[in-house]
Amino acid sequence: MAFSRPDIHVTILGSGTCVPSLKRSACAVLARAGSETLLFDAGPGTLRRLLEAGTTIFEVTHLFLSHFHPDHSAEVVPLLFATKYPDVSRRRHPLTIVAGKGLSNFYNGLKNVYGDWVVLPAGLLKLIEMDDTGPDTRQLDGVAVSSMPMAHNPESVGFRIETRSGVAMVYSGDTDYTENLVALARGADLFICESALPDDLKVKGHLTPSLAGEVARKAGVSLLVLTHLYPECDLTDIEKECRKTYAGPMKIAYDLMTVELSAGNPNRMTFPSTT
Repeated sequence: MAFSRPDIHVTILGSGTCVPSLKRSACAVLARAGSETLLFDAGPGTLRRLLEAGTTIFEVTHLFLSHFHPDHSAEVVPLLFATKYPDVSRRRHPLTIVAGKGLSNFYNGLKNVYGDWVVLPAGLLKLIEMDDTGPDTRQLDGVAVSSMPMAHNPESVGFRIETRSGVAMVYSGDTDYTENLVALARGADLFICESALPDDLKVKGHLTPSLAGEVARKAGVSLLVLTHLYPECDLTDIEKECRKTYAGPMKIAYDLMTVELSAGNPNRMTFPSTT
């Protein structure tokens, strides 16, 4: 059966955390929507996973940082450095970095450490700070990007992208339970939600499988994908824990898993070889 081009094509680049793992890279999600190639977070291993997903750094139009912890932002420096050398002319459009309040200070701090090595030529880098006190929406080429403050770091935000046809993907970033996440994920076709640790290992600032399921249920999402998984999650039946609160379609993320979303067929999933 032939399928038309999806409205949003999503690849989980990194489903893990800061803990080194041969199975899971740190947090990163790639989404292609319209003419935009969007990268959500850039933890360690992201640039390699991009290549494995068939995408070069020069294709990325926007980098969205949910917050500035290293497992979400450590490859910003390699991304900028690799963009500049050896041939920055390969970047045909500016790279736009989007994050919560403090992005300019974050970038200036990188420049204080690395100097000119992370400074792109004039016009090739743009910084956008989203409102960290309430909802904020920006329009890209055929895609609306919305954010809401999350319960993690002061600058933490979750992101929602929605096409003109109404297809929507939500990425939570790191967060504890918050009604802001329920509002952001309302009716989403795909909800990529952090579920850092099993229920009995709950820590402040992070969700567990049952809490992620509660958000998904309240928001009425079409498909829940649990990600940002510490090694303890691989030793626990986290799907069973999620089912305490959520009965809908769900999947546990793994690196290079893809999901294709379209108005006519919102939850077609494809799976790369794991061998």
